[in-house]
Amino acid sequence: MTDLPGTGNDEAVPPHRGDPLVEQRAMSRGAAVVDRSHRGVIAVAGPERLGWLHLLLTQHVSELPADTGTEALVLDINGRVLHHMVVANTGDTVFLDTEPGDVPELLGYLQKMVFWSKVVPRDATAELAVLSVVGPDTPAVLSAAGVVVPERPHGVLGLPGGGVVRRMDWPGPDAADLLVPRDALDTWWERLTGAGARAAGTLAFEALRVEAQRPRLHVDTDDRTIPHEVGWIGTAVHLTKGCYRGQETVARVANLGRPPRRLVLLHLDSGDETLPEPGDPVLRDGRAVGRVGTVALHHEQGPVALALVKRNVPVDAELTAGEEDRVTPVAIDPSSFVPDVDTPPPGRAAQLGIR
Repeated sequence: MTDLPGTGNDEAVPPHRGDPLVEQRAMSRGAAVVDRSHRGVIAVAGPERLGWLHLLLTQHVSELPADTGTEALVLDINGRVLHHMVVANTGDTVFLDTEPGDVPELLGYLQKMVFWSKVVPRDATAELAVLSVVGPDTPAVLSAAGVVVPERPHGVLGLPGGGVVRRMDWPGPDAADLLVPRDALDTWWERLTGAGARAAGTLAFEALRVEAQRPRLHVDTDDRTIPHEVGWIGTAVHLTKGCYRGQETVARVANLGRPPRRLVLLHLDSGDETLPEPGDPVLRDGRAVGRVGTVALHHEQGPVALALVKRNVPVDAELTAGEEDRVTPVAIDPSSFVPDVDTPPPGRAAQLGIR
């Protein structure tokens, strides 16, 4: 279990705390806390921080209220996803936490874009560490730990002793991320477990994320991924704002066409020893029609995975996934499949009307 493939760059934190399946059940029925302190954190201060970030990120943040969070992306000039971040606006500082190891590149880009703006982006990873509490009992655990519970779904409040707590709606319907002072990480861990949260590892967190069909950068995406393919439109991309790199592609696909691939949930007919790995092909009649992303062992559904598959792959297609000795039959979960509809996108409909 500890070397389950497809769970991201998580080697720096515990994959489990004894039994990942029991930990998942705690997340589903009660509450569990996960050490995600390997994530990177960037702090952006300065009076022009929101307006400046608004020009660089895919999300509408120029008027993001204080004590509110969201998600956002940085795209390349062709609209492909380079960075994903979870945002917390505290009123005087915006915190961006992102995938392990991504801070140097993301911070470098932000610093190059400062020009004359009154903003100061800096690496805050050495100062703040991420802990996540997941499960329906999350509000009760936070309250018992002396934390004022923010409003759902993305409320942000300060923590006693420094840091912030941010409500989340994934990987479960009720969750919270705590950005705690790194030198108080162990103290907060004991505080949360003492308040009723079961100690859990990243395997349980990732399994629930797969169940929720929430993508993870670098695992469920490749260097061609655009936001429309993985469900980041709306959650991390605001379609009515412009003025950011890659916006033309976002608007064109939204208005005139459909993305070439879609994110789906796969059920794997496989034991632990033959599970596919991220980047392995999804095959139909021996031809690649997609790529495997996160692989997880779910406490109720068994082996599952996220995958990017071509849009024209039918929901009932006979598929396999993996390479060499890892090839296994897979099936698309119908609940994750959004079929094409006859109604054309808005821009295409307008074009057809003119013709």
